[in-house]
Amino acid sequence: MHKLMPVAVGLDANGNATPALLKKLAALGADASVVPALRREHDGKTEVLFHDSLAKGAALAEGLQKSLEAALSGLPIPKVMSYQLQDGWNSVNFVRPAHRLVALHGADVVPVSILGLGAGRETRGHRFEAAVDPVVLADADSYAETLKRDGAVIASFAERRAEIARQLAAAAIQAGHDLKPIDDDALLDEVTALVERPNVLVGQFEAEFLAVPQECLILTMKANQKYFPLLDTAGRLTNSFLVVSNIRPDDPSAVIGGNERVVRPRLADAKFFYDQDRKKTLESRVLNLAKVVYHNKLGTQGERVQRVCVIAKAIGEQLGGEGLALQAEQAALLAKADLLTDMVGEFPELQGIMGRYYALHDGLATDIADAIEDHYKPRFAGDSLPRGQVGTIVALADKLETLVGMFGIGQIPTGDRDPFALRRHALGVIRMLAENDLDLPLDQLLALAGSAFAVVDGFKPSDSALADFIYERLAGNLREQDFTAQEVDAVVSQRPQRLGDIPKRLVAVRAFAALPESAALAAANKRVGNILKKVENAVEAVVDGALLREGAEIALSDALVDVVPRADAAFATGDYAESLQALAALRAPVDAFFDRVMVNADDPALRANRLGLLAKLHRAMNRVADISKLSA
Repeated sequence: MHKLMPVAVGLDANGNATPALLKKLAALGADASVVPALRREHDGKTEVLFHDSLAKGAALAEGLQKSLEAALSGLPIPKVMSYQLQDGWNSVNFVRPAHRLVALHGADVVPVSILGLGAGRETRGHRFEAAVDPVVLADADSYAETLKRDGAVIASFAERRAEIARQLAAAAIQAGHDLKPIDDDALLDEVTALVERPNVLVGQFEAEFLAVPQECLILTMKANQKYFPLLDTAGRLTNSFLVVSNIRPDDPSAVIGGNERVVRPRLADAKFFYDQDRKKTLESRVLNLAKVVYHNKLGTQGERVQRVCVIAKAIGEQLGGEGLALQAEQAALLAKADLLTDMVGEFPELQGIMGRYYALHDGLATDIADAIEDHYKPRFAGDSLPRGQVGTIVALADKLETLVGMFGIGQIPTGDRDPFALRRHALGVIRMLAENDLDLPLDQLLALAGSAFAVVDGFKPSDSALADFIYERLAGNLREQDFTAQEVDAVVSQRPQRLGDIPKRLVAVRAFAALPESAALAAANKRVGNILKKVENAVEAVVDGALLREGAEIALSDALVDVVPRADAAFATGDYAESLQALAALRAPVDAFFDRVMVNADDPALRANRLGLLAKLHRAMNRVADISKLSA
């Protein structure tokens, strides 16, 4: 299956292939004869052409050889090692030395080779617990069973993962009925890939280490040792943990003791970092941020913090006055200070989290401490938003500073490249503005953030490009929810400044689309827009009643006089559904107008007046959304 291009690009008005489509087909080895058989499918945005073709078959050995080579070359191995083959002359490159290659079709060996190895039916099982060596595979169907019986290896990743999960749950009950292992799918996947025959054991460490913030202990156990910490029913860390061993000795005490000895220095390091960090306040670290480079065109982290402070203070004043502004400014000033602590230096994942602990230790208010941790939120899709108003303001300021700064120096994401995670930052801004229904117009926010860069050399404001970028992310995000592409385009194309209004506008558009008058009004709105686009100069929505001659234009003008105030009043109160539904009364006069009135009259005054009437109609119909987008 090959995705070609949108139908509107590939086919002309008569359904014939365009040159662009013919060129694309030629590249695939096809010609115009396949056009009638092309499949049409909607991809969420538009109708697209697809070409389905049947590839020529290949002999098993030939096809498997090509697949092996393609799979090997496509492996995402950042660094390979070079090693000699057994002949002592040739060498190959791979992540680790490979010793055997098995390729079976039924009971027959498929004659393929890779990495200097020829295919056979022998492999090796568990290094210590295999019953035989080598393990001989009679046929492909018995691969998993034979490897488990003779090699003490669970071959299936899914089966091995499920077995580890089962053992983790059972071991947690053994350690204490109220305990449960930490829920971490990524860690479970990693450990599953590290073991062949899992055996979960329970270990313990000294309870005195629990005085260290549990995030530090959990991270060091997971990241460094691949252990599963055990939590109580309240989610608090206990001094027990689970080890997934790859051996099953009769007496596991030596394995458990070894793991307990290994983890102890790790936890001691965490305790040492925590104790040392608390000897200095966060505020005392702020000045040293001036020595940390943020970006060679945007200065140091210290300069960045000053910009975030300016933005946060301005947002705070808009949302809550001077008191909130001062809180936001203080939290913004301290938000990056924990980057200079030993704990965050060892575990960058704890930035913000440790800042909160240290802020509370310094005696700062809970709102300030929470904001220091939360200003990184939302960190990923589905992440929680900052828990308080101060945190929301600082998170907004931090993300806006990043977006405006990077766009201002030309660091705009292209294709799959987004090294500064600007798409994630944009979605964070969207979520905070929309879900908190903040009265902060987007254009004003971008201008406010841009003013913080006034003294940065080489910075060029790009508010328009950044606004486009944010609205594109917004549209994509909404299409992934329960809204159609047409509904989303109708609302987002109007670029509503208050993003919290958008969900209500979408619901209103959906209700309007269900009205019997909607299709005709959407088509009429599209027609009006096309007429106004062709006018050389901007048309003012002004109508001179004395120049209304035809009955249909008089009726339309009267209908607008009646409908527009009601629609505007509903719009002003945020009742977007009522504002749109009021337009239903315009269907009959609009249809009559286009049936009986010549817009482009010979008399310039009449023509200008009729264009003004259409401009007034267009403005009335597009306050909530561009309903022409609903037109098929």
